[in-house]
Amino acid sequence: MNKNISKNIEALTLELAEIRSVVGTKEENNVVERVYQKFKKMDYFKKHPEMVKYVSVKDDPLERKSVMAMVKGEKGDSKKTVILIGHTDTVGISDYGILKDYATKPLELAEKLKEVSLPEEALKDLESGEYLFGRGIFDMKCGVATLMTIVETISSDVENFEGNIVFAAVCDEEGNSGGMLSVVPELIKIQENEDFEYMAVIDTDYSAPRYDGDNTRYVYVGTVGKLMPSFYIVGSEAHGGDPFKGLDPNHISSAIVEEIDFNTKYCDEAEGEVTVPPISLRQQDLKPEYSVQTAKTSYLYFNFGTHSSTPDQMMDKVIDGANLAFQKVIDNLNEEYKKYCKFNGFPYEKLPWEPRVISYEELYKRVKEEKGQEVDKVLDDLNEKLLNDPNIDERIFALKMVETLHSMWSDKDPVVVVYFSPPYYPHIYVKGESPLEKKLLNVVNEVVEGINSNYNIEMKKFYPYISDLSYAAAPREENAVGSLKNNMPGFGIKYNLPIEEMQKLNLPVVNIGPFGKDAHKFTERLEKDYSFNIAPRLVYQTIINLLK
Repeated sequence: MNKNISKNIEALTLELAEIRSVVGTKEENNVVERVYQKFKKMDYFKKHPEMVKYVSVKDDPLERKSVMAMVKGEKGDSKKTVILIGHTDTVGISDYGILKDYATKPLELAEKLKEVSLPEEALKDLESGEYLFGRGIFDMKCGVATLMTIVETISSDVENFEGNIVFAAVCDEEGNSGGMLSVVPELIKIQENEDFEYMAVIDTDYSAPRYDGDNTRYVYVGTVGKLMPSFYIVGSEAHGGDPFKGLDPNHISSAIVEEIDFNTKYCDEAEGEVTVPPISLRQQDLKPEYSVQTAKTSYLYFNFGTHSSTPDQMMDKVIDGANLAFQKVIDNLNEEYKKYCKFNGFPYEKLPWEPRVISYEELYKRVKEEKGQEVDKVLDDLNEKLLNDPNIDERIFALKMVETLHSMWSDKDPVVVVYFSPPYYPHIYVKGESPLEKKLLNVVNEVVEGINSNYNIEMKKFYPYISDLSYAAAPREENAVGSLKNNMPGFGIKYNLPIEEMQKLNLPVVNIGPFGKDAHKFTERLEKDYSFNIAPRLVYQTIINLLK
């Protein structure tokens, strides 16, 4: 990797960063089309135009698309192939406020940022001249530019390249990963048509300090996963003037938050690496109007990271947690009711409530026992209705299914129903148990140890930020996949995952990204030296060594 390549990466990074591509908008296609045009102008793809194509996101009202490009080495007849991925979309720009017109103009933004107050560290980095600021420059236009430049470099000397590369520039990573989920089946088709032997997936998503003052540069073999445990809470309504006659679902909901939110006992650990604790992403009651009646139902859901826990194991954990929270509510209510009765001279009798927590799968079984085929007919009709409403997203779709199923149950006593809301990101734990895992671990170790730089570069086992790397594999345990499908209302209807194709890929993954700070903040910035000079060399050498 020579200096000219570093300059080319920097120039392309700035070019891509200047094309606004906020997730969930039609403008995502603007940067995808530029990527496509760039490939079409490369000599290799002029000679082999069929090696570049668009891949449309399935059933997407915005008609978004990704780009796939393939380079087949002409030295020998190796079937070994490395998959490269990077996402072209960004989060929004509203956080830039009065500077939003400059959010995707890094060189102009640097001057404009001098006119506003910045956090001390961001100001120091701005004044140093060692960083480029701008929306998406760090997450992850630089990573895409790096891969595109490496593909061009390899394709320009394809006669001396042994092996193959498949590159996917995907849209919608910051949303529902529609780009990657559409690309996965294409990867299987390519593998079958070309008889490729896939070795690994390399991503170049961002890498940031893990704590204040952290100057280590990280390479991650493997990636964190994500589940969204959700709770539909049925209480017992009461008049606001006589609250002990009821059971407030908001009370139970708050207790579940108290039990789970930021609680490190729910962190997932593997090889000494620990996920962030769960964080609530939504909490609300479902009462449609104002009245002095307490709510009947509420719901909430959490973001859970995983390193080793499968969906069935996670379901057991959160059911136990909800049971603990429910019991605490009942104990507290009885204690307060006893005090209230004493204050007023009323006779005290223990309140009738008992904690009950069941999974969605269990709820379905109980309703099915009562209603038979009627339950499926009702749910099918509901699915059809909800699918025709563009304002119903995957989370609300799941909630509506739980609500409807519970409404058919003859048992109206308080209960917490636990289910999974979309999306689901499998973790990929590269243990070194398979030949491909051993190969990737050995190659990354060699490359990191062999790089000549002034940086402390360290290999870790789990990329800590949710990414499309998760879709390079899927759990193979039948109970794990079964628990996911049976406890995620709308799976296969509103929310689709190419599980079988992901299981077929079954690849180890590595993220070798540029270095910077404050992804998803208006102070998002990219450190130039490591990102343009060192990280690309690590990526290039990892590709070459994997194909040896």
